[in-house]
Order: sequence, then C-alpha cells, then structure tokens
Amino acid sequence: MLKTTAMKLVELMILRQDVDRVLEYLGKRANFEIQGEVDYSGLPRDASRDAALERLKACRVYLGLPEPLEFSKAVSIPTERDAEAAARLADACEEIKKREVEAAERQKRVSGAYDEARAFTNLKVAYSELEHLTFLSLRIGKIDPSVFDELRFALGDRAVVVALGDDRTRVLAAASKKGRFALDTELKRFGFVPIEVPKDFKGVPDDVLAGLKAQVDEAARGFDEIAAERKRFAHARGAELLRLVETFALGSQVGEVRESLESTQLVYRVRGWIAADDAVALMKDLDEMTEGRVAIRVYDPGEVPSVKSGKEKVPVSYRHGAFVKSFERMIFSYGAPLYGTIDPTPIVAFFFTLLFGIMFGDVGQGLVFLLLGVSLVTGFARPLARWRHFGPIFIAIGCSSSVMGLLTGEFFANGELLVPFSEWVTGLFGEPRERILELMPSREAMGKLMIFFGFTLAIGFVVNSIGLVINIVNQFALGRPAKAIFSKTGLCGAIFFWYVVGAVARVAVAGGGLRWYDAVAVGVPLLGLFFAEPLTRLIEGHRPVLENGLFSAFIEGIVELLEVVSTYISNSVSFLRVGAFALSHAVLSFIIFTMSDLVGGSLSAGGLVIGVFGNAIIIVLEGLIVTIQVVRLQYYEFFSKFFTETGKEFKPFRFKYKES
Repeated sequence: MLKTTAMKLVELMILRQDVDRVLEYLGKRANFEIQGEVDYSGLPRDASRDAALERLKACRVYLGLPEPLEFSKAVSIPTERDAEAAARLADACEEIKKREVEAAERQKRVSGAYDEARAFTNLKVAYSELEHLTFLSLRIGKIDPSVFDELRFALGDRAVVVALGDDRTRVLAAASKKGRFALDTELKRFGFVPIEVPKDFKGVPDDVLAGLKAQVDEAARGFDEIAAERKRFAHARGAELLRLVETFALGSQVGEVRESLESTQLVYRVRGWIAADDAVALMKDLDEMTEGRVAIRVYDPGEVPSVKSGKEKVPVSYRHGAFVKSFERMIFSYGAPLYGTIDPTPIVAFFFTLLFGIMFGDVGQGLVFLLLGVSLVTGFARPLARWRHFGPIFIAIGCSSSVMGLLTGEFFANGELLVPFSEWVTGLFGEPRERILELMPSREAMGKLMIFFGFTLAIGFVVNSIGLVINIVNQFALGRPAKAIFSKTGLCGAIFFWYVVGAVARVAVAGGGLRWYDAVAVGVPLLGLFFAEPLTRLIEGHRPVLENGLFSAFIEGIVELLEVVSTYISNSVSFLRVGAFALSHAVLSFIIFTMSDLVGGSLSAGGLVIGVFGNAIIIVLEGLIVTIQVVRLQYYEFFSKFFTETGKEFKPFRFKYKES
C-alpha cells in the first residue's frame, strides 16, 4: 500500500494489419508506457489520411467551429466509410467557400468601379480640354487619403491638388509645365498611382452611377446569402465535421507512434511498462481484439537486462484515491522516487493539510477555500476546469483552516462572532474563555504561546523522523545496508537526532543534568558518521578502504559531523515558522477587525469595505505565502531525508488532441 505500484515489462509482437487498432487501444487505456522510440518505420505514413485531416481542419476554421479540447470517448481511428464521409463533407464545404470567395471578389470589384465613378463626379470640364492647356500639367490618380493634407502642404504654391469625390482617395493635381518634374517627384513620394482617363471624359452620368449602385447592392446581397448558407451548413454539419476531425487526428497520432516502432514488413514490436495489476487485462483484451494474432511476453523488472545493469530505471506509478492523488504532482515536481521504495504521498497529503490549517486559521476564509474546491471537483467553475485536479486540495485546506479558525475564534477576521461557541466549549472543561486557543500576544497568553510553539517543534520532530525512517527502509530495500546505517539520514543520524531530542526533553521536563551514558549514546552514532565513508567502502567491498588517505578521511569525518549537527538543528528550528505564521495571521486579522471598528463597526458601510478588501488580501496574498512555506517545509525538511536519488515517473502513452 505504501510502496510504488508493482510494474511489468510487456513485449508485444503485432501483425501489420492489427497494429493501428492495438495502438488505439493502448492510447485510450492510457496505462502503458512505450519503452524507448526507434527512429525506423517499416510502413510509411498514410498521406491520404493526413491530407484528409488538413482539409477537415481548414473546414473547421472556415466554418468558425470551436477546436476540440480533448478527444471524446467514442472517437476511433478512421474507417473507409469515414474517409468517404470526410471527402463529401470537405467537398461541400470547399464549394461554399469557393462561391463565397468569388462573391467577395465580385463585391470588391463592383464597389471599386462605383467608387471610381463617384470620384469623377466633380469633373465638369472635358479632360482633353484641360490637358491641352499649354501652361498646365495635369495628373489624375489614387493616393492614401491620410496623406492628402501632407501632399498639399508639400507642394505648396507649386501645384494645386483637388479631391475627386468625398473620400479623397482620387485626386487631380495641376502644376505649370515648368513645375511638372517637381510635381511628379512629390506625387511619387506620397504613393500616387496614375489613372488612365479617356480624352473626352467629362464626368459620370447619373444613370451610370445608379446602375453601378444597383450592382453594388446586388453583389452585397449575394455575398450575404452565401455567408448565411455557410452558417446553416455549420449548424447542420458541424457536429459531424468535429467528429471527423477528431477521428482523423487520432488516426494521425496513431501513424506517428507507428512510425517510431521497430518493425519488419509484416510485424511490429512494442515494448513498454504497465502496472502488474493491469497486465492480465491487457493480454486478454489484445488476444480477443486480434483473434489470437499477437505474441505477448511479460517480464518482471529483475528479469530485464537494462534494469539489472542500471542503464534503465523502472517507471514509478501510484494508485491513490482522489484526495491523495491530488498531491502527486507535489511529489513528482521535486523528483520521482525510486521504484520499490516507500510512497510518501499520503504523508505529504496529511502534513500539508495540517500545517496549512495551523498557519491559516479562519472559519470564513477556510469556507472560501472549501467552496472553491467543491466548485473545481463538481466542474461548476468552468473557467478553472484545467485546475480541476487541485479541487481536493482546496477542500482539505478549507476544512483544516476552518477547524483552526474554530480554535482561534476567527470568522472573516472577526474575533467576536465565535465567542459564544468558544465559551460553550471551554465551559465544558472549566472556566469559559473567549478563545479556545489564544494566539494574540499578551502578558497572560505568553505561556500558552510558548506551548504552541513547542507543539510546532513537535510536529517538526515527527516530520523529520518519518523522513529518516523512510530513507532507512528504502536503503535496506534497495540493497544498500551501508547507506542505511552510516549516512547522516541513515540509522546513525537518526539515533543521534532522536537521542538528543529525548535528552533535551528529559532535562526540560524532569530537570537534572546530562549523564555519562548520554555521552556514550550520542558518541557511538557520531563515530559511525565520522567514519561513514571508509565503513561504507568496507561493507560494499571497495578497496582501498581509505581511498584518499587517512588525513583526507579525518577531514571528511569532521565536515560530516558539522553538517549533521547543523542540518538537524536547522531542520528542527525551521518548524518554528509554523507558529510564527499562525501568529502573524492572527495579528493581521486583529488589525482588520480593529480598523472596521474605527469606522463604525463590521456592519457599517466603511466596515464592510474594509472587511471585504482585508479578507481578500489575506486569502490571496497570505494564502499564497502560507502555501509556499508549507511546500518549503515538505521539500527541504522532509523530502531531503530520502530523496537522495530520483527515479523515473511513469508516463503512459495517451492520446491528446492537438492541432498543428
């Protein structure tokens, strides 16, 4: 239960005709990690399948359909019928797209002609008459309307620029024959594009403009009709299109995996790791799927040559419930434990919940975390769906914070609402008090505060001790007795730590001083730590025992002792931060409550504003700080005891929708 999941190495020999269906099965089950990848393929990619996928993706984008976030459960690799359906749907979609593009081009062309005609409505004199003037050089063309004023300013008195039409995209520029070179230079600088004008052009008749306007309206209606047809098509065929997109995307991914496999012309070889509990079901399902056309061999990790030689690590997997599973990422973000070692996840889940609640005690603020966790688990908070797996963590810390809040009497930083509850509880055991647990610094509460800080040190002792026990058990399980005994986190280090803590507690509680046997009990494990390196080499059979000489071994021993003492002191004192942050949370809540009283009480307008913003700051900022501190305690005080070497996380082959 508290160890990594037992794994098996499975070797599959699959016929070419069955390989796609087998890979589909493995990817959907998502419990098989393919071992390595060989850059060789006996079967090229299906180009027609990939081409169909690209056509379908283009249709999805054109129709404005949402991209799938993940594969649906019913999706399967494409069949011949799917290929025919995809071709028909893509042809119909592309035909609509073609007509829409043509309609858009026609609309643009007709609108351009209409704008050109309107631009010359101000020209009332025949252009040929103007052009033949001996003292004038005329230019008619297009410019960017945004530079019209700049062009006029640049030409100044050298030329006249007249806008033809209301939008100033067409202009007539006139200059003297002598200044035509300067005119052409400036026009070119401002992006002027000449327009060819008939010699006898005098303007545009109104009936021509009306006809062009009618064509513009007709083209717009045609474009709108095709756009409406596209929307109807998307509504009617959208679900089928998305299904086919998923289907061919799955087929494409199967092809990618197939390319990476070692193969001959007829047979594919797949090797991979699977949980031992799943191996029997895998063999049964594959045998039924292929009608017996598959060869399966199953190996224990100890039978795999690469594992025995140390070249390959067995992947690590856990089987947890929803609550403990939500803490797995905290383990794997630090490093994967070695295969066959103790599973620290349940311990991390318990102490993370406990420490967070101690440092963040407030019933109301805890309920906020609880409601957020419930929303994530139930899927109610859809914008946060990608963090759904963190829901159980928020539920846990919400409950622990609420319990601590009942002890400290805090409800959304209000210290009075829970006074009746505290008096009722404390009255059952003696004199009623306003707080079950008093954290606010005062002369009367200093003794209780010291007890509380002692309690946090006790938690630290338990956490450190569990880490030491895990490391000792792991080292023995891995066949490393020397490290299990003589390392600073091994048996010698643990005995030293436990005895010193016990001796200090004995002196503090019972009084008296240290005894002669205390020196013996502390000295023996310290001697083991001092000679840890040569003793380890002696037990493991390495020669010479003093690899770098006696003097070097002496220096290494001194450094080891200094490191052991400083490490255990820092690891223990570090848990005082739990009490310090619990105290700071209580003080900050008191400040918010006091500020609310100064502006008329918690129920006044000013008090409500201060209460809302103050609690929001505590929940977001202090919640983040407390989370960081708890994670730090787990990483440096707990994980550092046994995470001396990391393993390999089990990452099963699974299909994830992705769009190129």
